[in-house]
Amino acid sequence: MLCLVENCFLPRTAAFFDLDKTVIAKSSTLTFSKSFYQGGLINRRAVLRTAYAQFVFLAGGADHDQMERMREYLSALCKGWNVQQVKEIVAETLHDLIDPIIYDEAATLIEEHHTAGRDVVIVSTSGAEVVEPIGELLGADRVVATRMVVGDDGCFTGEMEYYAYGPTKAEAIRALAVSEGYDLARCYAYSDSATDVPMLESVGHPHAVNPDRALRREATLREWPILVFDRPVRLKQRLPAFSMPPRPALMAAAAVGAAALTAGLVWYTARRRTAATSV
Repeated sequence: MLCLVENCFLPRTAAFFDLDKTVIAKSSTLTFSKSFYQGGLINRRAVLRTAYAQFVFLAGGADHDQMERMREYLSALCKGWNVQQVKEIVAETLHDLIDPIIYDEAATLIEEHHTAGRDVVIVSTSGAEVVEPIGELLGADRVVATRMVVGDDGCFTGEMEYYAYGPTKAEAIRALAVSEGYDLARCYAYSDSATDVPMLESVGHPHAVNPDRALRREATLREWPILVFDRPVRLKQRLPAFSMPPRPALMAAAAVGAAALTAGLVWYTARRRTAATSV
């Protein structure tokens, strides 16, 4: 798939953004804990525990073992939650909770990439029910996020269908590159965590944003640019005004992106299995 840029046919490109501490100043999932408590989904003890997890995350990031413990905890915590209720709570509190913690620098980068003709893709370990509305708020073209299994009763089973973490983020990006025609050598990626090194090294222009210690060391060794984002600001307060695509258009783009990603992941997995068998 090609696009016309300055009268030259060039492959399409994209900018891939991690979400937590890269685009927004906190953990997207943990930020909604009080809203989930008010909605009756969790108890006060769970609120306190997620508040502590948020503190640990903000203080120094989370390494692989901490992320695994958090994954297990959140999977068990959300078991039995009604998916529609979760979506309604997120929709009702999205602007109050997320809008104030979006980094001005990240919003500016998103605008610049769109102006340059690049797609913007949010790639997050948080759940799709949280990440997709945030992606819509930011004007992202596509979203890659963790997906929980939903039972016939419309509730989470506590199992994961797809975990967007570490190497699987890189696999999702490569699958999107195949389905959307992205030239990864000309693409950009941004993240704060060393767990996202596979995602960063899969593109030609990786950037470490507010990096944890391990990623800072890696970025320094590889001479990757290191960016500091520290100015959260509401989108409506930004000048010039942050432009967002119409809701119907964005919903259509998200649906197409999800279908393309699923097909790409199936293709990529099949290719890897075939390669492994031939060896």
